[in-house]
Amino acid sequence: MKWIMVTAMSIALLCGFKAEAQKVLVLYYSQTSNTKAVAQEIATKLNADIEEITLVNPYNSDYQATIERSRKEREQGITPEIKPLKANIAKYDVIFLGYPIWFGTYAPPIATWLEKVDLSGKTIVPFCTFGSGGLESSVMILKQKQPKAEIFDGYGVRAARMDAMPEEVRQFLIANGFLRGEAVKLEPFSAAHRVSKEDEAIFDAAVGDYPMISARALTVASRPISNGMEYLFTATEKRKGTPDKDLQLRPPKEMQVYVIVLNGQKPVFTKVVR
Repeated sequence: MKWIMVTAMSIALLCGFKAEAQKVLVLYYSQTSNTKAVAQEIATKLNADIEEITLVNPYNSDYQATIERSRKEREQGITPEIKPLKANIAKYDVIFLGYPIWFGTYAPPIATWLEKVDLSGKTIVPFCTFGSGGLESSVMILKQKQPKAEIFDGYGVRAARMDAMPEEVRQFLIANGFLRGEAVKLEPFSAAHRVSKEDEAIFDAAVGDYPMISARALTVASRPISNGMEYLFTATEKRKGTPDKDLQLRPPKEMQVYVIVLNGQKPVFTKVVR
């Protein structure tokens, strides 16, 4: 066991040396400054170059106005015009690409940039901020758009959990070989089982005050973390009372909801995977 631990640490150190020899750019679009905060945290920890993607015609600072404009652009197949970057993408080996999640994927300015660039042979590390989730779906689309790039699974954080972001970013960078250190090793989740009344209470406490999730827990798996427990719920959306006839006709969607309960604190969900 001791030999295995030493070997694992040696591999991490080698990865760290490799990362240090690479040219790294942190490139991001941020609407509310949350994604900017993650970008700055990564750039600071890696001593990397950083640049923000900006729009020729910026979105309105009003949330509803931004959503409406973005919705119309999606319906019309329009991507917003972005200003030219100062960075020369060709000279970078690794690009950390950051964005907020809108409509289940990366925000439109990222779509505009991806149409203009060929990332073949480069390493792309996505990171994002969101209300409930969207990292996995955005990474899947990134892989489709840039099939010749090596694209990591990435890091995502809820806007409601930004206080946890600095340590999570540090752990993510260590685990993926970009920063020296010993990563926390998580146990695998236990086998899933039908939820009990106690499990339902944890689930409802975690998602009950979030308006975009209306779901009922079906099964749960769990594992210990350093200062509490993490739960992986499989849930199905609730339909009772919905006026949408099309929604009533299609089968309810299942989702995975990750919940943590830190010692002495109330349950919070960390992400939803739909």
